Amino acid sequence: MAKKKTEPAALQFTRENGILGAAGVFCLALGYWLLAQGSITAAPLLLVLGYVVLIPMAIIR
Repeated sequence: MAKKKTEPAALQFTRENGILGAAGVFCLALGYWLLAQGSITAAPLLLVLGYVVLIPMAIIR
């Protein structure tokens, strides 16, 4: 019996992806700006939020 080849589902870019991506970029920009200003609490939190939560969600969703 021959195995049927299945292609992976293509990722679709939707409005939700755009909003999440823009929010991620904004969080990163704000985080780096706060880091330059000397913030030791808010900057790392925003950078982690951008890199670990928002950017991956923008890619996956």
